[in-house]
Amino acid sequence: MKALERDYQTVVERKANPEEGSYTTYLYNKGLEKILKKVGEESTEVVVAALSQSKEELIGEICDLSYHVLVLMAEKGITLDDVEAELDRRAEKQHNLKAERKPIVNR
Repeated sequence: MKALERDYQTVVERKANPEEGSYTTYLYNKGLEKILKKVGEESTEVVVAALSQSKEELIGEICDLSYHVLVLMAEKGITLDDVEAELDRRAEKQHNLKAERKPIVNR
């Protein structure tokens, strides 16, 4: 079993069976707004680490972000299979170039 699969199973299990003193249980008890706040904080910490910290510190921040995203996924009923299916769908696209943006017109 891979690390993301293991961690996802852990957060799903903790959602179904809350455990006293668990940080994951704490996040679920606080609700979606708290989970989203943590995802936002961790995203910012990844950016800061990428700009000014060591590779090891960046890896740690990416792990923190990944964990919080897994909690968000479980909270919203999104599985790793759902994400993998979307990644596979996107990988099938050929020459995935973004269309040119239309100019902004002041009205």
